Amino acid sequence: MKYIFLPIILLFFTLNSCDNKTDKVAVLKNEQGMKLVVNGEDFIINGMNWDYFPVGTNFAYSLWEQPEAFIKTALDSEMTLLKEMGVNTIRVYRGIQPEWITYIYENYGIYTMLNHSFGRYGVAINGNWEPETDYRNADTQQSLLKEVGEMAATYKDTPGLLLFLLGNENNFGLFWAGSETEDFPEGENEKKEIGELRGRAMYRLMNEAAVIMKNIDVNHPVAICNGDDLYIDIIAEECTDVDIYGTNMYRGKSFGNAFEKVKNTLDMPVLFTEFGADAFNSITQKEDQKMQAYYMVENWKEIYENVAGLGKAENAIGGFTFQFSDGWWKNGQTTSLNIHDNHASWSNAGYGIDYEKGANNMNEEWFGICAKGLTDKNGFYTLSPRAAYFALQKAHELNPYAKGMTTDLISEHFKEIKF
Repeated sequence: MKYIFLPIILLFFTLNSCDNKTDKVAVLKNEQGMKLVVNGEDFIINGMNWDYFPVGTNFAYSLWEQPEAFIKTALDSEMTLLKEMGVNTIRVYRGIQPEWITYIYENYGIYTMLNHSFGRYGVAINGNWEPETDYRNADTQQSLLKEVGEMAATYKDTPGLLLFLLGNENNFGLFWAGSETEDFPEGENEKKEIGELRGRAMYRLMNEAAVIMKNIDVNHPVAICNGDDLYIDIIAEECTDVDIYGTNMYRGKSFGNAFEKVKNTLDMPVLFTEFGADAFNSITQKEDQKMQAYYMVENWKEIYENVAGLGKAENAIGGFTFQFSDGWWKNGQTTSLNIHDNHASWSNAGYGIDYEKGANNMNEEWFGICAKGLTDKNGFYTLSPRAAYFALQKAHELNPYAKGMTTDLISEHFKEIKF
C-alpha cells in the first residue's frame, strides 16, 4: 500500500509547494490609511516603467518573440541595473510569458505589474483590428472582457506577479488618435461631453473587467491607469470594484492636490503608474541630467510622505518612474528610428526649468534615466545611467514603512541626495 500512496503524497506536497509560491497581495485599509500588503508585509512599490526596444526598432518589436538565450541576456543586463537601483517592481505590458515574470522575480527579486492596454491603441474584433476603440460597442465589450479574463486565468498562479493594471491613460485616448502625447482640447465643456459620451462606458467596462478578473484570481489586486485625474468623478461612480487608482501624472516637481483629491473622491489607494521628466533642456537644446534628477527626486519624496501612517493623505502605495531607457522611436514612431530626436511634442508649464510660454518643452525620446547606446550586430544595446539613476538609487534606500518613520526623517533623507 505504501507504494500506492507515496506518489499521491508526493503529488500533494508538490501541488501545495507550487501553490505556496503564489504571492498573496492585498490592499489594506484601516485607521492609518491604505497600503499594499504582500504575504503579510507592508510593501512600497519602488517601480519602473520598463521595456526593451533596441535603437532602430519601435512598438512592433517584441523581446518576448526572440530566442530564449537572447531574452536571458537582455534581462540579465537590465534587471541587474534595476536591482542595484532598488527597484522592486516593473511595469510590463501583456505579451511577456509567465515564465519570464518568474525568471525576473526568482533571479532579481523584482515583481511585475502586468498591464493590459484595454483598447488604448485599438481592439481586435472578430479577427479584425479596429484602431479606435468604442467602448459602447457590444462586440468591443465582449472582446476586451474575454481578453482580460484569459489573462487573469493564464497568469494568476505566476510567481513574481504583483498586480494587474488595466489601460494606459485611456481617458486621454478618447481625444488622441495615436499613442504620441499631444496637448488637450482647451474647452472644458468639450472634455465633459466626451467624458459622458465615451468615457463613462469605458470606466463601466473597466469595472466589469475588474470583477471578472478578481473572480478568477483572488490573490492579485486590479488597478486602472487613468490620465491625471480627468473624469475622477465618473470613476467614483463607475469603478466601485477596482482596487487601486493608477494615474499617469506629469505635473512637474509636485503632484499638488492629487493625494487629497483621490482620498476625498475615491475609496482607493493611489499608485503613480507614470511620472517623471525628460533629460533634454528645450531652452539650451542640450542634455540636462540635473534637471531630470531634480524633478524625479521631488516626486518620490512626495510619494513617500503620503504613505499610510505618516499623517498626510496616507493613501500612496508607490509609483513607477517613467522610464528606464530612452525611446528613440517615440517621435514619429515609424520614421527616423535611428535618430535620437530632440523634438518636443507637447508643452507642460509644471517643468519650469525649460518651459517658455507658447513653446513645447517635453521631449518624448529623452525620458530614460539611462541613455541608450546603438544596437550591436547581435541586436543588443548598452545603457549609460544618468544622474537620475543614482539619485533614485539613493532615494529607494529609504523604507517609508520602517518603524519610527516620520515625514521629517523622509525630508532629511532626501536632502542628502546629491545630483
